Amino acid sequence: MIERRGQWLRGVLDLCVLGLLRERESYGYQLAQSLDAAGIGPIQGGTLYPVLLRLERGGLITARWREGTGGPARKYYRITESGRAALSRGGHDWQGFATSVTAIVTGGVDG
Repeated sequence: MIERRGQWLRGVLDLCVLGLLRERESYGYQLAQSLDAAGIGPIQGGTLYPVLLRLERGGLITARWREGTGGPARKYYRITESGRAALSRGGHDWQGFATSVTAIVTGGVDG
């Protein structure tokens, strides 16, 4: 079967990042590790950082540099109130969509 993970990921990576930032601020590498640990799979920086930039430009997250303890400074990201609203709307939309797809692929819908 065709590898669909990348296609699916493009549609929900923004929501996943916002969801991870809902509870605490984080930096890029830490977000990538959290996504992988959650079962999303490895996310390369070339995929993640454009998402972070798009979210920042859209006002859904903010970013600030913070000095590291014994290492280089890191750019930490934090969700905004607009980001929380977008996550709530997007999460609701995703749940409805995923429920519909699940019903179709498991034979729960008459066609």
